[in-house]
Amino acid sequence: MIDDTDMRFLRRCVELAKTALEAGDEPFGSVLVSSSGEVLMEDHNHVAGGDHTQHPEFALARWAAQNMTIEERERATVYTSGEHCPMCAAAHGWAGLGRIVYASSSKQLARWLDELGVAPSRVRNLSIGEVIRDAVVEGPVPELAEEVRQLHLRLHGKN
Repeated sequence: MIDDTDMRFLRRCVELAKTALEAGDEPFGSVLVSSSGEVLMEDHNHVAGGDHTQHPEFALARWAAQNMTIEERERATVYTSGEHCPMCAAAHGWAGLGRIVYASSSKQLARWLDELGVAPSRVRNLSIGEVIRDAVVEGPVPELAEEVRQLHLRLHGKN
């Protein structure tokens, strides 16, 4: 169940997504939080340079694998403005990270982009649960999903 603490971290993810958009990138942001509630790392998309693997969830998974014990990773939570893509979900699974909480879902994003006439991604739209076994996943959060949708409208010049 998503609580006030989760909402605070999700709002930070939406802020990071806005920062990415303002920097000329796609609006995605993520925060890695320890089991004690400490923010360990945060990042936003960096794909504008042409490397489409520069997603924040992937960066957080890599950082966690290099800087946290297996037990710390299992108890950590990744918050993100948008549900992990298959690449990031796999990285999350391989790193052994715990819970995932997202503001907007991959299905929502696909629907929004379709409505805007944006061609689908080369990577299939799979949910996190289709990529990671036994993932603890919560989202979307309707009031924040609408904020994320507005960022995507701005990205594509529709707002």
